[in-house]
Amino acid sequence: MTEDEIKKAVGWAALEYVIPGTIVGVGSGSTASHFVDALASIKHQIEGAISSSDTSTTKLESFGIPVLDSNEVDSLDVYVDGADEINSYMQMIKGGGAALTREKVIAAIARTFICIVDINKQVDVLGKFPLPVEVIPMARSYVARELVKLGGLPEYRQNVVTDNGNVILDVHNLIITDAMALESYINDIAGVVTIGLFANRCADVVLVGTQEGVKVIG
Repeated sequence: MTEDEIKKAVGWAALEYVIPGTIVGVGSGSTASHFVDALASIKHQIEGAISSSDTSTTKLESFGIPVLDSNEVDSLDVYVDGADEINSYMQMIKGGGAALTREKVIAAIARTFICIVDINKQVDVLGKFPLPVEVIPMARSYVARELVKLGGLPEYRQNVVTDNGNVILDVHNLIITDAMALESYINDIAGVVTIGLFANRCADVVLVGTQEGVKVIG
């Protein structure tokens, strides 16, 4: 199978976790896009979706799936999204598509977080993929200096503005052995909106697409 076929297989496998009659949390990115295709096949069985990005919202609405505001719900049964890296503890780096803040909000609301990835996203130690940090524009230089103190090499993601109107710093050169502590520390830096580490709220189930099929972890 090609890489896209593997992503499609794992995206459709997540459909098994969708509970009829509920609102579904939907993530961003290429693998999550395949999940949206799958969700469209049962759109009359769900009430609607909460979306993590404008791109996902547009695709959901093109299928006639109602997209609700997260403020309209107390909780979600299931949130399905991909990751840029994931370790054996089901902790992730996300934010390659700059939707990390909304993704983190939806993950917090969801009772069950289903992470869908291809096997290439599995790592022993997080950090090879640059860690995205969403920052309000006026704090960009200050936050960058604080990240350098941690041993990181922050790079301003040029010409990218998040759906929330903020900027992204991609932090290179990190070897993340204590993801929960690092997430909490960086979140406390003034001007940081959120960080692309999903460690304190990690995945509950991971579906891994391989050449041999979809592997279930958790």
